[in-house]
Amino acid sequence: MVQLNAQIPDGPMAEKWTRHKFGVKLVNPANKRKYKVLVVGTGLAGASSAATLAELGYQVESFTYSDTPRRAHSIAAQGGINAAKNYPNDGDSVHRLFYDTVKGGDYRSREANVHRLAEVSNQIIDHCVAQGIPFAREYGGNLSNRSFGGAQVSRTFYARGQTGQQLLLGAYGALQKEISKGSVKMHTRCELIDVVVIDGRARGIITRNLVTGEIERHEGDAVVLATGGYGNVFYLSTNAMNCNASAAWRACKKGALFANPCFTQIHPTCIPVHGDYQSKLTLMSESLRNDGRIWVPKQKGDTRPATQIPEEERDYYLERKYPSFGNLVPRDLASRNAKEVCDAGYGVGPTGDAVYLDFSEAIERLGRDAIEARYGNLFEMYNRITDDDPYEMPMMIYPAVHYTMGGLWVDYNLMTTIPGLYAIGEANFSDHGANRLGASALMQGLADGYFVLPNTINNYLAELQRDTVDTSHASFAEAEAEATAKLEKLLAVKGSRTVDDFHRELGLLMWNECGMARSEEGLRKALEELPKIREAFWSDVNVPGSGDDLNQALEKANRVADFLEFAEVMLRDALNRSESCGGHFRLESQTEEGEALRDDEAFAYVAAWEFKGVGEEAVLHKEPLAFEEVPLSQRSYK
Repeated sequence: MVQLNAQIPDGPMAEKWTRHKFGVKLVNPANKRKYKVLVVGTGLAGASSAATLAELGYQVESFTYSDTPRRAHSIAAQGGINAAKNYPNDGDSVHRLFYDTVKGGDYRSREANVHRLAEVSNQIIDHCVAQGIPFAREYGGNLSNRSFGGAQVSRTFYARGQTGQQLLLGAYGALQKEISKGSVKMHTRCELIDVVVIDGRARGIITRNLVTGEIERHEGDAVVLATGGYGNVFYLSTNAMNCNASAAWRACKKGALFANPCFTQIHPTCIPVHGDYQSKLTLMSESLRNDGRIWVPKQKGDTRPATQIPEEERDYYLERKYPSFGNLVPRDLASRNAKEVCDAGYGVGPTGDAVYLDFSEAIERLGRDAIEARYGNLFEMYNRITDDDPYEMPMMIYPAVHYTMGGLWVDYNLMTTIPGLYAIGEANFSDHGANRLGASALMQGLADGYFVLPNTINNYLAELQRDTVDTSHASFAEAEAEATAKLEKLLAVKGSRTVDDFHRELGLLMWNECGMARSEEGLRKALEELPKIREAFWSDVNVPGSGDDLNQALEKANRVADFLEFAEVMLRDALNRSESCGGHFRLESQTEEGEALRDDEAFAYVAAWEFKGVGEEAVLHKEPLAFEEVPLSQRSYK
């Protein structure tokens, strides 16, 4: 029987992390070189953790399916990274960042983890500045801050609209230093296809070389998954097309619990869908909501160009409904309101599924040069994609899948329910509850990688009894045979439909029934349809080529097969949670004003799901959530 023990330290909230660091067992420097840690993923969490663990003296092997760690999806993050430095002197503090994050997550996150994140945030900025990250600065040389959704202070540090790229280059530089020293062994174009568990502990992974097709075994004393989220289960998302849930899902099938899979974030500012055969969506940074004003025409079906609609005929609906926060409400509110006005017939653009993001007032107030300095690369990207000039015409935006708050269940030490298996960054569930505030993903990834995991993994390794297990162990052979059989089965189907065809069908089902608005009827319908899609996939998918060389169709098929299994747990989680909270909006649970209505008596818990077999109903385990520092209350941003 799985027992959930979050390992939350005793003591006052503000002292838990400091006390815990002192209380964990240590590994002396001479012994660290005896232990090997496998880190899967080279985004912000993966690169920073691999570099830091190697600097501490551990043997580290790092894995990425890309040709270089620099291609990790963290590079696509645009807007910024939060920290409680309070440089603008506007009332920020560690406690306020903690409070805003718990409230922004609609009271469905673990308080102790969130407070630690807020504490570590300031160390991240110091560390990144020391690395040479080119954060924006004021005229006098001080680091600049801007505002993001869900906060009334300016705490977001940024590097124009390329913050993720610059932070990743810093982590990449640290990683490359360790690679050149020989303390990190780098495996590129190498994808995890299974986790090896021996005597109840994670002891290695099985990978496939994406160039040669070779199946390889890798043994370690601990395994760290820094493999990102599962947003591509929806097919269309702002994620890179290679992003997938396979590593986390394979871990789940080996005994790790998957927590809160229904908590997915729909980002409000993305370029709208423009066709049935589009393969991905493009994010427009939340930072644009600092100076951009969101509006729709007051008249339904108004097809006039935006510049011809007078001010008095425009509805700045976020400013009207949420005067305290205006356009900087949290993402879940901004997204739902955009859907609401579009569904009511006030949407703009060819499809009617878009709203305006208008910078005319900011350009008039600040001047074009100031706006270009802040958002120039974002405006250029929008212009290249749409052929519209946002300096002259408002942008058209619509919500899209962007981030997943759910992930593998981890305790305070970031360890899953499989001893020795850790999940960090977006791959775990721990910090964001039901809705992530903007600029918090980069904060969590670097917090986990640079500061948390390097302190907590010692506790496990210090107690680990060294043994002689290597890749010749029967469990490695069994995992390799199982993974190979699946690949061979995919190649043997020889059906008539492409992998993308099935992925698109799955994504449409998930978007319609488990997207921005969910209902019992729709979720039950999806649970009926999903097995049919999965059965059709295994009987009619066409995967050309062989498994002995580069075969991107086989890569996709393997990932989509996992999505088709994982989606069922996601739907069941959404069906079970009959309340509305954050990004999980159940039509049956809303206030008279149409806002999310939580049920704290019934659902103030982390839902952790145990895999029982394909087509079998997963078993729900609950971790109760206690709120000592931030009392439960109905969120209000009015």
